[in-house]
Amino acid sequence: MSSAPTHLPVTHEQRVTARRAVVASSIGNALEWFDIIVYSSLAVVISALFFESDSIGQVTGTLLTFGTFALSYLVRPLGALVLGSYADRHGRRPALTITIALMMLGTLIMLLAPTAAVIGPAAALLILLARLIQGFSAGGEFGTATAFLIENAPDKRAFYGSWQVATQGLAILMASGFGFALHTLLSHDALYSWGWRIPYLFGLLIGPVGLYIRLRMDETPDFRALQDERARAASSPSESTGTTTPPRPSLGRGPLAQTIVHSAGRWLTAAGVVGLASMSVYTILFMPTYSIQNFDLPSWAAYLGGVVAGAVTLVGSPFVGHLADRVGPARVMLVASAVGIVVVYPLFLWLVAAPTVATLTVVQAVLGVIMALYFGPMPALLTDMFPTQIRTTGMSVAYNLGVTVFGGFAPLVLAWLVSSTGSLTSPSIYYAVVAALSLVCLLIARKRFAVR
Repeated sequence: MSSAPTHLPVTHEQRVTARRAVVASSIGNALEWFDIIVYSSLAVVISALFFESDSIGQVTGTLLTFGTFALSYLVRPLGALVLGSYADRHGRRPALTITIALMMLGTLIMLLAPTAAVIGPAAALLILLARLIQGFSAGGEFGTATAFLIENAPDKRAFYGSWQVATQGLAILMASGFGFALHTLLSHDALYSWGWRIPYLFGLLIGPVGLYIRLRMDETPDFRALQDERARAASSPSESTGTTTPPRPSLGRGPLAQTIVHSAGRWLTAAGVVGLASMSVYTILFMPTYSIQNFDLPSWAAYLGGVVAGAVTLVGSPFVGHLADRVGPARVMLVASAVGIVVVYPLFLWLVAAPTVATLTVVQAVLGVIMALYFGPMPALLTDMFPTQIRTTGMSVAYNLGVTVFGGFAPLVLAWLVSSTGSLTSPSIYYAVVAALSLVCLLIARKRFAVR
């Protein structure tokens, strides 16, 4: 259903445009996900400063912190609907400028928010407001940025689309790197008084760079072609009068209605496909809280593993994209999901039996490999599931539904499973169930929607 990549020789101008699209999308996308991931990486600190009190202990404070994280994901589908539909009507580039501007606003609130010791319970409400703004922004980012990347690609669409995932790996690397540095270089008092704000200051300083680059990019060839088609349809003579009459607006012909009503099978299947990709990301991000609260390990240990997992995803995703261009995205993802189902329980069993820094790092690195193998080809597969006129809306709705259900609530569910069952291997069971569901949805996508 996607616009087929051209088989004509690729010109130098097309290649330069594709590379510029990678840069424009990557900087903004990395910043978007950096701001989101930092919150999860610093959950223990944020919990103590904004959610814990004399009447609320550490476990409850952690659950409230991740509950706020989860609530922000409830607005992501709304952001997907509003910003995705806007991108399909008015263009990918203007939608991308809106998403990064909103993310900068949420980051500013996080940077300046006073703690509960200063303003009491209102501090938690400020954090919730910041997360809701960031969640709404992120709701429109994936679909728009992915369409922008792949529609600018003259060939090798899975490779170019994989940079969407590589930049998420970069965000994990940077967020974990900040966590590692802050926990090793700062004292406890310095970290909890001002150090935790440093990543948000970094994000706020980088934001204008991404905004500037996005404002200078041209619209994608696919969307320009769609605009030309709409213009021709609008100016075509009426059969009855021979006059130029614009078509009557119809909700049924809008990208939102076309997606929700007429393409429900596509976005529901795609949302299931997203499950394992999102679960991989948020399992890695859950590890700092998991290891600090359940093992006698230094506070920086899990951040080191996050750096490794992020680096694996950053470097590995483009190579996986190249492979997916040769054999098909679905085939690579099917293998990755099967591997995830098989290895995740033994990994957690090993970690519980031998809770060392080395073991934790290896476990997170393996999860990073699975993430790169599964997530890397996914943007190209999702692009192939939706036609140009509803591509951004379709991908945004599907991705954010999948992320909300399987990712946004993952840290909360994982923390609850460990707390309620007392089993430190319980997160692996949830991971395997989500991986199995994604595998089934991949098989449906191949059979029903003919994706490779």
